[in-house]
Amino acid sequence: MTDRVRARGWVAALIAAAVALPFMARGTDLPLKRVEPDIVLPGGANRFDYESIDPQRHLLFISHLGSNLVIVVDLTTERVLATVRHVPAVHGVLAVPGIGEAFASATGLNRLEVISEKSLRVIAQAPAGVYPDGMAYAPDVHELFISDEHGGTETVIDTRTHRRIATIAMGGHVGNSQYDPVTRQIFADVQTRDQVVAIDPRTERIVRRYPLPGTCRHDHGLLIDAPARLAFVACDGNARVLVVDMSDMRVLSVHKVGNDPDVLAFDPGLHRLYVASESGVVTVFELEGKRLRVLGRKFLAYEAHSVAVDPVTHRVYFPLQNINGRGVLRVMAPTNLAP
Repeated sequence: MTDRVRARGWVAALIAAAVALPFMARGTDLPLKRVEPDIVLPGGANRFDYESIDPQRHLLFISHLGSNLVIVVDLTTERVLATVRHVPAVHGVLAVPGIGEAFASATGLNRLEVISEKSLRVIAQAPAGVYPDGMAYAPDVHELFISDEHGGTETVIDTRTHRRIATIAMGGHVGNSQYDPVTRQIFADVQTRDQVVAIDPRTERIVRRYPLPGTCRHDHGLLIDAPARLAFVACDGNARVLVVDMSDMRVLSVHKVGNDPDVLAFDPGLHRLYVASESGVVTVFELEGKRLRVLGRKFLAYEAHSVAVDPVTHRVYFPLQNINGRGVLRVMAPTNLAP
C-alpha cells in the first residue's frame, strides 16, 4: 500500500475534507449503518494500513503503521484482544488460517514478522526486500509472496522454515499481490508499468505480463473473485476501478471511485465490493454477473483508506486514524439488502 507522507493535524484534515467536498455534495448514502460505539484502538491518532480477517478464529488483524503495532480484535466480542508491539512502520498484514499464523511486513526494518495466532506473539522473522508491503499466500507450495514496492521485486518466503527462498525482479514498483486458487498463480500489480503480472509459485518465475489500457494509471490495489473469474484493479493515479475477466485478462468495465483508491474488500455472500481511498471516500458496488452496479459513494472520514469485511457476519471494518483525537475501528453493517 502506498505510504503517502503528508502533514498531519487539523490543516491536513481540512485539506482532505475540501478535496472530498464534491463527493460529499453529490455522493449518495452508503448502504451501511454504523454499529455503535466505535472501538478505541491502542496507539496514537496516526496512520493505519492493511487489515486481514481469520474467519475461522474470528480474529481481525490491523496494521497500525504510525504506531508500529499490529492490533488483534476479537470479532465475536468486538473488543481488542491483543497488541503486538515493536513492528516498525508495519504496512501489510495477512492472516493464514490454514497454518495458524499471521504475517506482518515491518517496512521500517524491511523485515517480515511471523505472528502465532495461538500466542499472538512474534515467533519468527525473515528479510523481506527494500520496502515490503502487501502479501499473498500460495497454499500448494506453502510460500508467502511479499510485494517489495520500492525495490521492484516479489520476496518469496517458505512458511515452513520462515526463510527467504527467492527474489523475483518485477521490472517496476509493485502494488498489491493476490493468489488465484483456480490457476494456482500469484498475480501482482506492477504499478509503474500499468501491468498485472502472473507468477508461477512452483517455479517462482513470471509466466505472463498483462498490460492494462490507458483507462488505468498506476494500478495499486488488486482483488480476485475466483468463483466469478474476475479481478478488480484499483488505479490510484486516476481514481478508477477496473473489472478484468481472468479467462483472458480483458477489461470488461471501468468505474469511478474516490481519489487515490487503496484497499479493496469483497463480500462473497452479498456480492458487494468495497473500495476505500486515501481521500476518505468509500465506494460500494454490487456485483451482478460480471457487472458492477454502484450502491453508494460518500466521504466517510479523513484517510479512510483501509477496509475489511467479515464473510460470516457481513460486517465491515474501517480503522480511522483520528476521530476526536483517537484512532478507532468503525464497525458498520450492510443495509439495502435484497429479499
